[in-house]
Amino acid sequence: MNIQKYLALVKTVEYGSFTKAAEALNYSQSGISRMINDLETEWKVSLLERGRSGVSLTSEGLLLLPFAQNVCHEYQKLQTQIDELHGLQSGFIRIGTFSSVATHWLPNIIKAFQKVFPNVDYELLLGDYTEIEGWILEGRVDCGFLRLPTHPKLETIFLEQDKLLVILPEDHSLAGCDRFPVGALGEDPFMLLEKGAKAEISEIFERYNITPKVQFTTWDDYAIMSMVESGLGISILPELILKRIPYRIVVKELEVPAYRKIGFAMKDKDSAPLAVKRFIDYLQYRSNPVNPCFNC
Repeated sequence: MNIQKYLALVKTVEYGSFTKAAEALNYSQSGISRMINDLETEWKVSLLERGRSGVSLTSEGLLLLPFAQNVCHEYQKLQTQIDELHGLQSGFIRIGTFSSVATHWLPNIIKAFQKVFPNVDYELLLGDYTEIEGWILEGRVDCGFLRLPTHPKLETIFLEQDKLLVILPEDHSLAGCDRFPVGALGEDPFMLLEKGAKAEISEIFERYNITPKVQFTTWDDYAIMSMVESGLGISILPELILKRIPYRIVVKELEVPAYRKIGFAMKDKDSAPLAVKRFIDYLQYRSNPVNPCFNC
């Protein structure tokens, strides 16, 4: 029971809310609050400050939280070892991802994985590279797809090199060119796919000393495509998201090829839940919805 109380504390601090912690742990809000009150009574300290904006740690809570987190971490390792002994009968995987991977890779991976492990459940969190990196480091997700290189504390697996392509309205003056000239990127209004920290597209502009006429910035690939289709400007998108596109746009390679490296990351592979360790084996099915044969 003490483990559940420690988890209640850790999750409440992680989410900054009793309600969100209760949802994550499948408890009622009052149950989470009661467990933390029990800890405060047992330890004779005040752990959390309650306010309108949520909850935050007191100075005593700040001191004790790392020990509670360590207990939860060790308990997870224990459960992983027990699962290893009994085989993976059930599980839960929390995955951080961005839209192109969620749309074109994850359905194939999960379909292949479910054929062998049908009782594993999933939680997918969509974000940008910086958000996903933070979620993995904080323990909000077990693993995630990221652009490489990423934070040095994360363990990573390189998956693919994804080409960056220019997208144009169908009536653009360069729609018939063989390869799009890099210098022309600064001539039209530009729809920038970026949020938070700089991504690979801004790095292209810096590398070739180009100042784009950025008129729209977002992390929504499909919003960018819709804007370009409407003739509002041009953009650069990864090749992965441009598969099966529902928009009337022209796609061109740059005269000087540019890429992003996509990888799979986790905080610590050795202590990862068994379901995550098994999931790694199925990353190879990302591009093709094959039917794996494991007994052949």
